[in-house]
Amino acid sequence: MGPNLVYLKDVVTLRYEASRCVGCGMCSIVCPHGVFVQENGKARITERDACMECGACARNCPAEAIWVQTGVGCAQAVINSALGRKGDSCCSLDSGCC
Repeated sequence: MGPNLVYLKDVVTLRYEASRCVGCGMCSIVCPHGVFVQENGKARITERDACMECGACARNCPAEAIWVQTGVGCAQAVINSALGRKGDSCCSLDSGCC
């Protein structure tokens, strides 16, 4: 999956509150699509529509600066996992991300 991947334009539920960010970088580490980058000690969203709504960023944010409702992207990742397809997804039937 490439950095220009867009699931559904302008529908992702991802929300980020920069004022709460502590600059730990976990969101940029765990995001399988590189939606977040670290700049000047804070996270920044690079391509919001690339978010697959897996929820890894929100679950790993110690400051609760990120919120996302797991959705279509995560469902696709779980289906691909069930079919045995390999990819750069943080979700699988075993991980319980959804």
